[in-house]
Amino acid sequence: MVGQADDAVFRAVRTGNPFEETVERLLQAIKLGVVVPGDRLPSERDLAARLNVSRVTLREAIHALAEAGYVESRRGRYGGTFVNEQLPKPRRTPAKKLAQELGDGLEDALVLRSALETGAAEAAASRELSAAEQEHLRRCLSETSTATLTDYRRLDSRLHLAIAEVTGSPSLTSATADVRMRLNELLDAIPLLERNIEHSNDQHQAIVEAILAGDPTHARQAMHEHLSGTAALLRAFLA
Repeated sequence: MVGQADDAVFRAVRTGNPFEETVERLLQAIKLGVVVPGDRLPSERDLAARLNVSRVTLREAIHALAEAGYVESRRGRYGGTFVNEQLPKPRRTPAKKLAQELGDGLEDALVLRSALETGAAEAAASRELSAAEQEHLRRCLSETSTATLTDYRRLDSRLHLAIAEVTGSPSLTSATADVRMRLNELLDAIPLLERNIEHSNDQHQAIVEAILAGDPTHARQAMHEHLSGTAALLRAFLA
Protein backbone atom coordinates (compact mmCIF):
# COMPACT_ATOMS: atom_id res chain seq x y z
CA MET A 1 0.00 0.00 0.00
CA VAL A 2 1.42 3.38 -1.01
CA GLY A 3 2.14 5.42 2.10
CA GLN A 4 3.62 2.60 4.16
CA ALA A 5 6.93 4.47 4.40
CA ASP A 6 5.12 7.20 6.31
CA ASP A 7 3.80 4.61 8.76
CA ALA A 8 7.21 2.88 8.91
CA VAL A 9 9.14 5.91 10.08
CA PHE A 10 6.43 7.48 12.23
CA ARG A 11 5.91 4.28 14.22
CA ALA A 12 5.66 4.06 17.99
CA VAL A 13 8.79 4.81 20.01
CA ARG A 14 9.62 1.73 22.08
CA THR A 15 12.87 2.46 23.97
CA GLY A 16 13.51 4.08 27.31
CA ASN A 17 14.87 7.17 25.52
CA PRO A 18 11.77 8.76 23.97
CA PHE A 19 13.39 12.12 23.17
CA GLU A 20 16.37 10.58 21.35
CA GLU A 21 14.26 8.09 19.43
CA THR A 22 11.73 10.76 18.47
CA VAL A 23 14.57 12.85 17.01
CA GLU A 24 15.79 9.72 15.20
CA ARG A 25 12.33 9.01 13.73
CA LEU A 26 11.90 12.58 12.47
CA LEU A 27 15.40 12.65 10.98
CA GLN A 28 14.75 9.30 9.33
CA ALA A 29 11.64 10.70 7.64
CA ILE A 30 13.63 13.66 6.29
CA LYS A 31 16.81 11.83 5.27
CA LEU A 32 14.94 9.00 3.55
CA GLY A 33 12.76 11.42 1.60
CA VAL A 34 9.46 10.43 3.21
CA VAL A 35 8.94 14.14 3.85
CA VAL A 36 10.77 16.41 1.43
CA PRO A 37 12.04 20.00 1.66
CA GLY A 38 9.05 22.31 1.84
CA ASP A 39 6.72 19.60 3.16
CA ARG A 40 4.75 20.07 6.36
CA LEU A 41 5.09 17.36 8.99
CA PRO A 42 1.90 15.76 10.30
CA SER A 43 0.17 17.75 13.02
CA GLU A 44 1.58 17.73 16.52
CA ARG A 45 -1.43 15.80 17.81
CA ASP A 46 -1.13 13.18 15.05
CA LEU A 47 2.64 12.78 15.37
CA ALA A 48 2.54 12.45 19.16
CA ALA A 49 -0.13 9.75 18.88
CA ARG A 50 1.68 7.83 16.14
CA LEU A 51 5.06 7.99 17.89
CA ASN A 52 3.40 7.24 21.24
CA VAL A 53 5.20 10.13 22.98
CA SER A 54 3.96 13.12 24.91
CA ARG A 55 3.47 16.39 23.08
CA VAL A 56 6.13 17.89 25.35
CA THR A 57 8.67 15.30 24.14
CA LEU A 58 7.65 15.88 20.54
CA ARG A 59 8.05 19.66 20.88
CA GLU A 60 11.50 19.19 22.38
CA ALA A 61 12.51 16.94 19.49
CA ILE A 62 11.17 19.41 16.91
CA HIS A 63 13.01 22.24 18.68
CA ALA A 64 16.25 20.24 18.49
CA LEU A 65 15.79 19.69 14.75
CA ALA A 66 14.98 23.37 14.25
CA GLU A 67 18.19 24.28 16.07
CA ALA A 68 20.09 21.89 13.78
CA GLY A 69 18.57 23.48 10.66
CA TYR A 70 16.25 20.70 9.50
CA VAL A 71 12.82 22.19 10.19
CA GLU A 72 11.08 25.45 10.96
CA SER A 73 7.83 26.19 12.76
CA ARG A 74 5.33 28.63 11.25
CA ARG A 75 2.36 30.22 12.98
CA GLY A 76 -1.05 31.10 11.61
CA ARG A 77 -3.83 29.38 9.73
CA TYR A 78 -1.42 27.58 7.40
CA GLY A 79 1.22 27.07 10.05
CA GLY A 80 2.88 23.94 11.35
CA THR A 81 6.33 22.40 11.23
CA PHE A 82 7.94 22.42 7.77
CA VAL A 83 11.07 20.76 6.42
CA ASN A 84 13.56 23.45 5.44
CA GLU A 85 14.10 24.01 1.73
CA GLN A 86 17.87 23.91 2.31
CA LEU A 87 18.90 21.01 4.51
CA PRO A 88 22.17 20.92 6.46
CA LYS A 89 25.04 19.33 4.56
CA PRO A 90 25.90 15.79 5.70
CA ARG A 91 28.63 15.45 8.29
CA ARG A 92 31.87 14.75 6.43
CA THR A 93 33.49 12.30 8.78
CA PRO A 94 36.21 10.31 6.94
CA ALA A 95 34.80 7.04 5.63
CA LYS A 96 37.55 4.95 7.25
CA LYS A 97 36.83 6.50 10.65
CA LEU A 98 33.13 5.73 10.28
CA ALA A 99 33.92 2.18 9.26
CA GLN A 100 36.12 1.77 12.34
CA GLU A 101 33.29 3.06 14.53
CA LEU A 102 30.89 0.58 12.93
CA GLY A 103 33.33 -2.31 13.27
CA ASP A 104 31.66 -5.62 12.46
CA GLY A 105 28.41 -3.69 12.18
CA LEU A 106 29.31 -2.65 8.62
CA GLU A 107 29.33 -6.18 7.21
CA ASP A 108 26.26 -6.97 9.29
CA ALA A 109 24.40 -4.01 7.79
CA LEU A 110 25.48 -4.85 4.22
CA VAL A 111 24.37 -8.47 4.56
CA LEU A 112 21.08 -7.44 6.13
CA ARG A 113 20.46 -4.84 3.45
CA SER A 114 21.10 -7.38 0.69
CA ALA A 115 18.74 -9.92 2.25
CA LEU A 116 15.99 -7.36 2.83
CA GLU A 117 16.13 -5.50 -0.45
CA THR A 118 16.61 -8.44 -2.83
CA GLY A 119 13.69 -10.06 -1.06
CA ALA A 120 11.69 -6.84 -1.34
CA ALA A 121 12.27 -6.61 -5.09
CA GLU A 122 11.22 -10.23 -5.55
CA ALA A 123 8.14 -9.81 -3.35
CA ALA A 124 7.11 -6.58 -5.09
CA ALA A 125 7.36 -8.26 -8.49
CA SER A 126 5.28 -11.17 -7.22
CA ARG A 127 2.31 -8.93 -6.35
CA GLU A 128 -0.33 -7.49 -8.63
CA LEU A 129 0.38 -3.81 -8.03
CA SER A 130 -2.37 -1.23 -8.05
CA ALA A 131 -2.25 1.68 -10.48
CA ALA A 132 -1.29 3.95 -7.56
CA GLU A 133 1.57 1.65 -6.54
CA GLN A 134 2.87 1.48 -10.11
CA GLU A 135 2.75 5.26 -10.42
CA HIS A 136 4.51 5.61 -7.05
CA LEU A 137 7.41 3.48 -8.29
CA ARG A 138 7.63 5.31 -11.62
CA ARG A 139 7.58 8.70 -9.91
CA CYS A 140 10.32 7.78 -7.43
CA LEU A 141 12.40 6.32 -10.27
CA SER A 142 12.00 9.49 -12.34
CA GLU A 143 12.89 11.75 -9.41
CA THR A 144 16.04 9.74 -8.69
CA SER A 145 17.19 9.63 -12.30
CA THR A 146 16.91 13.43 -12.63
CA ALA A 147 18.20 14.31 -9.13
CA THR A 148 20.96 16.82 -8.54
CA LEU A 149 24.08 15.71 -6.67
CA THR A 150 22.76 17.47 -3.57
CA ASP A 151 19.50 15.51 -3.59
CA TYR A 152 20.71 12.20 -5.01
CA ARG A 153 21.25 10.23 -1.79
CA ARG A 154 17.87 11.25 -0.37
CA LEU A 155 15.95 10.42 -3.54
CA ASP A 156 17.89 7.19 -3.99
CA SER A 157 16.85 6.23 -0.46
CA ARG A 158 13.24 7.13 -1.28
CA LEU A 159 13.22 4.85 -4.34
CA HIS A 160 14.56 1.89 -2.38
CA LEU A 161 11.99 2.53 0.32
CA ALA A 162 9.23 2.72 -2.31
CA ILE A 163 10.16 -0.77 -3.52
CA ALA A 164 9.76 -2.07 0.03
CA GLU A 165 6.44 -0.21 0.35
CA VAL A 166 4.85 -1.91 -2.64
CA THR A 167 5.53 -5.37 -1.20
CA GLY A 168 2.56 -4.65 1.08
CA SER A 169 4.62 -5.50 4.18
CA PRO A 170 4.89 -2.73 6.80
CA SER A 171 7.49 -4.75 8.73
CA LEU A 172 9.72 -5.05 5.67
CA THR A 173 9.35 -1.32 4.98
CA SER A 174 10.37 -0.47 8.55
CA ALA A 175 13.37 -2.82 8.46
CA THR A 176 14.50 -1.40 5.12
CA ALA A 177 14.30 2.15 6.46
CA ASP A 178 16.31 1.19 9.55
CA VAL A 179 19.14 -0.51 7.68
CA ARG A 180 19.33 2.33 5.17
CA MET A 181 19.83 4.79 8.02
CA ARG A 182 22.64 2.61 9.40
CA LEU A 183 24.50 2.94 6.11
CA ASN A 184 23.56 6.47 5.03
CA GLU A 185 26.26 8.29 7.00
CA LEU A 186 28.88 6.00 5.49
CA LEU A 187 27.48 6.50 1.99
CA ASP A 188 27.58 10.28 2.56
CA ALA A 189 31.27 10.00 3.43
CA ILE A 190 32.28 8.68 0.00
CA PRO A 191 32.21 10.83 -3.14
CA LEU A 192 29.36 10.75 -5.63
CA LEU A 193 30.94 9.62 -8.90
CA GLU A 194 29.16 10.60 -12.11
CA ARG A 195 29.84 7.25 -13.77
CA ASN A 196 28.60 5.39 -10.73
CA ILE A 197 25.40 7.46 -10.64
CA GLU A 198 24.76 6.70 -14.32
CA HIS A 199 25.29 3.00 -13.65
CA SER A 200 23.04 3.09 -10.57
CA ASN A 201 20.28 4.82 -12.53
CA ASP A 202 20.47 2.13 -15.23
CA GLN A 203 20.21 -0.53 -12.53
CA HIS A 204 17.30 1.25 -10.86
CA GLN A 205 15.53 1.25 -14.22
CA ALA A 206 16.10 -2.49 -14.62
CA ILE A 207 14.80 -3.22 -11.11
CA VAL A 208 11.63 -1.18 -11.49
CA GLU A 209 10.94 -2.53 -14.98
CA ALA A 210 11.23 -6.11 -13.69
CA ILE A 211 8.87 -5.33 -10.80
CA LEU A 212 6.31 -3.70 -13.10
CA ALA A 213 6.60 -6.62 -15.52
CA GLY A 214 5.84 -9.06 -12.69
CA ASP A 215 9.19 -10.84 -13.07
CA PRO A 216 10.38 -11.83 -9.55
CA THR A 217 13.54 -13.63 -10.72
CA HIS A 218 14.89 -10.71 -12.72
CA ALA A 219 13.81 -8.20 -10.08
CA ARG A 220 15.80 -10.08 -7.45
CA GLN A 221 18.83 -10.49 -9.74
CA ALA A 222 18.82 -6.81 -10.74
CA MET A 223 18.62 -5.69 -7.11
CA HIS A 224 21.39 -8.10 -6.11
CA GLU A 225 23.64 -6.71 -8.84
CA HIS A 226 22.87 -3.15 -7.77
CA LEU A 227 23.54 -3.73 -4.07
CA SER A 228 26.71 -5.69 -4.81
CA GLY A 229 28.03 -2.70 -6.73
CA THR A 230 27.31 -0.34 -3.84
CA ALA A 231 28.97 -2.70 -1.35
CA ALA A 232 32.03 -3.03 -3.61
CA LEU A 233 32.32 0.76 -3.90
CA LEU A 234 32.14 1.14 -0.12
CA ARG A 235 34.78 -1.50 0.45
CA ALA A 236 37.04 0.12 -2.16
CA PHE A 237 36.97 3.48 -0.39
CA LEU A 238 37.53 1.83 2.98
CA ALA A 239 40.48 -0.30 1.86
